[in-house]
Amino acid sequence: MAPSVSISILVLALWVLCIFTHSTTMVVAAKSSALELEAKALLESGWWSSKYTTNGSSLSHCEWPGIYCNVDRSVVWIYMINVYLGDKFRKFNFSSFPNLEDLDLYNTGLQGSIPPEIGTISKLKDLYLPANNLTGNLPLWLANLTQLETFDISSNLISGSIPKELGNLKNLRDLDLSANAFSGEFPLSLANLTQLERFNISSNLISGSIPKEFGNLKNLSTLDLSNNTLTGPIPFTIGHFTNLRTLSLAWNQISGSIPAEIANCISLNNLTLSHNYLTGTISFDMSNLYLLVYLDLSYNNLSGFIPRTINHLTVLETLSLNWNQINGSIPTEIIDCQSLRHLSLSHNSLSGYIPSHISDLHFLNAIDLSHNNISGDIPFELGDSPSLELLDFSYNNLTGNIPNISVSIKEINFSYNSLHGQIPNGYLNCSPYTFIGNKDLCGDIKGFPPCFPSSPNNNKSIVHLIKIVAPLSFFLVVLLVGFFFLSRRGDKKTKYESSETKNGDLFSIWNYDGKIAYEDIIEATKDFDISCCIGTGGYGSVYKAQLPSGKVVAIKKLHRLEAENPTFDKSFKNEVKMLVAIRHRNIVKLLGYCLHNRCMFLIYEYMERGSLFSVLSNDVEAVEFDWMKRMNVIKSIAHALCYMHHECVPAIVHRDITSNNILLNSELEGFVSDFGMAKFLDPDSSNQTLVAGTYGYLAPELAYTMVVTEKCDVYSFGVVALEILMGRHPGELMTLLSSSQSVMLNEILDQRLPPPNRLVAKDVFLVAAISFACLHTKPKSRPTMKWVSQEFLSHKKPVTNPLHSVSLWQLRNQENYIIGESETQ
Repeated sequence: MAPSVSISILVLALWVLCIFTHSTTMVVAAKSSALELEAKALLESGWWSSKYTTNGSSLSHCEWPGIYCNVDRSVVWIYMINVYLGDKFRKFNFSSFPNLEDLDLYNTGLQGSIPPEIGTISKLKDLYLPANNLTGNLPLWLANLTQLETFDISSNLISGSIPKELGNLKNLRDLDLSANAFSGEFPLSLANLTQLERFNISSNLISGSIPKEFGNLKNLSTLDLSNNTLTGPIPFTIGHFTNLRTLSLAWNQISGSIPAEIANCISLNNLTLSHNYLTGTISFDMSNLYLLVYLDLSYNNLSGFIPRTINHLTVLETLSLNWNQINGSIPTEIIDCQSLRHLSLSHNSLSGYIPSHISDLHFLNAIDLSHNNISGDIPFELGDSPSLELLDFSYNNLTGNIPNISVSIKEINFSYNSLHGQIPNGYLNCSPYTFIGNKDLCGDIKGFPPCFPSSPNNNKSIVHLIKIVAPLSFFLVVLLVGFFFLSRRGDKKTKYESSETKNGDLFSIWNYDGKIAYEDIIEATKDFDISCCIGTGGYGSVYKAQLPSGKVVAIKKLHRLEAENPTFDKSFKNEVKMLVAIRHRNIVKLLGYCLHNRCMFLIYEYMERGSLFSVLSNDVEAVEFDWMKRMNVIKSIAHALCYMHHECVPAIVHRDITSNNILLNSELEGFVSDFGMAKFLDPDSSNQTLVAGTYGYLAPELAYTMVVTEKCDVYSFGVVALEILMGRHPGELMTLLSSSQSVMLNEILDQRLPPPNRLVAKDVFLVAAISFACLHTKPKSRPTMKWVSQEFLSHKKPVTNPLHSVSLWQLRNQENYIIGESETQ
């Protein structure tokens, strides 16, 4: 080889080596520069405390908490969970992290819209931004993140429609948009996400029907579309989801029948279709769904029988078919559901007997068969069930004796049946309401006659004997007492007055002309001096008085001018008539009354904290009146109104339920008071009357019909319940709702209190939803107070999302709590 050629080759080799070295140096420099940019972005973010970011720290950014790097020391994961970032979110330079694959900012207080810089992270696979305060619409630049496998922005405030561009993210496996304010219909492009395994868009405002094209998503294991405003039928393509484990379509307006194809979803563990408008029978083949653990079809219009193929659901733990129109008997095959824990079949048209071997379900924790037509005896074996805690057989046609109670049972209701015999001693601590409506029961419980010694075989004959002997004995006693008082009338008055003057016994006022009581009251109130006056009502003043016995009472005195007015006199006497007739723990007790020389007054138990209105109006007292106490007061009002409407014969309508007429005792417990305008409902009359009540609480129909029904009280209850939640009268809230869809539930809550914790928040959600149902403009569309009371008594709390993600528009327009017309009439 010529020397010149060798020199040329050597020069070329040196040149290539030089280029390679230079290129390598440039790559290394570029990498170094990129790493420096990452480190700089982390330092300037302010997300980490100074002990990690100061020069004195020996840790590099890859060792900081929540940071994970690859072998080249480039950041690939950022996990900042439950760390408050707030405005620092905006300072983060996302474009400096080209290798970032996973960004998790769960519950970090993020505000505003999603930063567009995130759209530049081309390698991003997992984007978690749930439980923040993000707003605005879903940005279209998300379509740039073609590697994205998980996208979770649940529990935020993002609104607008779902962009069709999401359908371009073909690698998505997990899409969670739940608990936001998305509206509009589903874009059909979502059917392109064939890799999707989990799709959750619950608790939004999505409308329209479920596209049949969703049947393309054959890899789905979870599909949750609950708590929206979806309409139309369930598409038959639901049967394509053979891998589906959880299907929830609850709390929508879905109609039609349950498609038979749902039986093809052989992997289902959880099937929830409750709170819709579904009709038809439960005709799908349950034998294929042997993996079902939870089945909830409640609050629909389903009819027909309970399928006998239910015996294939051997791992089923919860069966809820309540609030439908299901008939027939409870199939004996239910005994094969050996894992069953919660059985709810209430508010249907079931007949027949309770299966005698139901006690063989050893894990059974709660049974609710109330409001059906079930007859026969209660299986005595139920009393020995080891796990049973709740038993509700009320409002049926059950006969026979009550079985002995198991020590594990905590809540029982046998009311309104045809049970007879002795109430077992194990029930002595139960409320009388547990057994009310069973006229042939006896025992040592208030409101029931005592039982004579008898064997189990002659209990019934003893009860019949009581029916004959008791009235006769009472008649004879009345005759003897009347004869005695007539013969001793001259002496009686002097002795009575002397005794009562000494003791100042409040109850001496009953059935007496009031003279002695009047003297005691005059002394206690300083002759009704203004210094003892604690309030003024519509037709009288209220005074605080301490009687000679030491008892403190409240005295409502009718003013003299009003006493001469026949209208006020009638109202006053009407209140006496009402309160003498009713007894309920949440209705203020009438302890006595006096009609003497045109001085008329009522004597009540004294309520230390005054009216609900006054407590809500006082900032200090309002803070003491915390969420738990407020929920209890709302429930107490509901129970009292339920008693008046459904347990008094004839029914009583209060007609003036307001925050001024709810009184609170020293423990801030609520009591209904002021029955001056209350009236008994005559079912044979039109119940027409002059408009009476308080402006702002009156049902709208009274303005043009003047017909008083229980639904007038239901409306007023809805106003008061909202007033308790808000800390002020709702005012123009309903008008605001009709023009805005962005008012969230947490925004209207009383801001003087800290936000309710997660447990109480469920009660707040329930109260808010029921309140809006009670405020329906059509009386027949409002629930009954019986239904409201039972909802509050139920231990099953609604599954809800953070209150800041629940809109009032959604609560009002879904009408979730409005029950069937048969219950509302």
